[in-house]
Amino acid sequence: MEQQSLFENKLSVPLAARMRPTSLDEFVGQTHLIGEGKILRRMIESDNITSMIFWGPPGVGKTTLARIIATKTKSEFITFSAVTSGIKEIKTVMEDADKNKRLGVRTIVFVDEIHRFNKAQQDAFLPYVEKGSIILIGATTENPSFEVNNALLSRCRVFVLKELSEDDIYSLLLRAITDKKGYGEEMIDISDDNLKLIASFANGDARNALSMLDMIIINSDTNKNGVITITKERILDSLSRKSLMYDKNGEEHYNIISALHKSMRNSDPDAAVYWLARMLEGGEDPLYIARRITRFASEDIGLADTNALNVAINVYHACHFIGMPECSVHLTEAVIYMSLAPKSNSCDVAYMMASHDAKETLSEPVPLVIRNAPTKLMKELDYGKGYQYAHDTQDKLTTMDCLPKSLIGKTYYNPGVKGNEIKFKERLDKIKEWKKVHKELEKNGKTAN
Repeated sequence: MEQQSLFENKLSVPLAARMRPTSLDEFVGQTHLIGEGKILRRMIESDNITSMIFWGPPGVGKTTLARIIATKTKSEFITFSAVTSGIKEIKTVMEDADKNKRLGVRTIVFVDEIHRFNKAQQDAFLPYVEKGSIILIGATTENPSFEVNNALLSRCRVFVLKELSEDDIYSLLLRAITDKKGYGEEMIDISDDNLKLIASFANGDARNALSMLDMIIINSDTNKNGVITITKERILDSLSRKSLMYDKNGEEHYNIISALHKSMRNSDPDAAVYWLARMLEGGEDPLYIARRITRFASEDIGLADTNALNVAINVYHACHFIGMPECSVHLTEAVIYMSLAPKSNSCDVAYMMASHDAKETLSEPVPLVIRNAPTKLMKELDYGKGYQYAHDTQDKLTTMDCLPKSLIGKTYYNPGVKGNEIKFKERLDKIKEWKKVHKELEKNGKTAN
């Protein structure tokens, strides 16, 4: 019978699984947490673990750290999955943990992707965390401020894990081809430059990097001496495009749209086009981007350039008609236009100020003078009495107050000093001066010449 080679046996287990660190010394990255003398390392080595949340992007070691804690701690170690763990199962395990505590046995519960647990599932852990029956370790790629119940979050320490650097990834790849757990017993011919090239494709994700290396080695040529040669061409062939870290439903989605918005606000067309490309190449819906640009046109440009909204609306329709990839040029046109347009947030500020006052004065009645009076009863109640029709006046202006009595004299719109708003400010100043003069004349029983 033909015996399988060691190499063939290894192929059945992914490289990322074979190379998973089992101790802090093997762990790469996160030196701000587990470097010598750092807080998390001290907690693990002293077996003094408290409830905590590991927050960071994929492939930076959240689950691995939990497994290392499992091997280092003197505790029962239980894992939960949001997909398979219902509230009944959670409560059963929690009750067992409560009994174990009374017997002097500590239980650590690891919840991977804790952001996928609904509120009821998260609440099921809370009383046992509060009593100290369990130590909860949650792992999440999403901002725990939004995804973890406040009561549970307040009882956990949050540790932020950072994206791995290319140097970190390079050291992982180098170990993978020299360590017996990886390809150390095989003859792999790869240059440092090519290892660094693979590292540059990984986006700081160790699991992604090792999976790519695994795929490249499997698909590379082996010569008659058993040497596997990895060339730049083979790497580029296997990795036809760089993996983009972009989760359309996750926090990175909001980070990048924020980056686009702020780049346009800062009048930086190069940065704006870059963040646009990051979103589109990551698979974002172009209509979502077009909607955000439409909002930007009024929020950050407004009356300083009234054509900005026209551009945004036209680009939205173009994206709707054409779709990707052709509409990328329309969106590029829009973000460059928005970046270079004069800026004003006066419309946005005006609404926020008015919104605040509106909420405070919801019971304030509409002044009678500007109420409609479609019925006889309404006329008898003085609806519309004294109303001044601006079109009947020479200047198309009146001295009539349109705000509720408690807000008369309040100013919400303060024109900016860029673009069209220079003219709008001049016009508004003239209107205010006209009203001031004519109100004074009315007060004194006079009329203007």
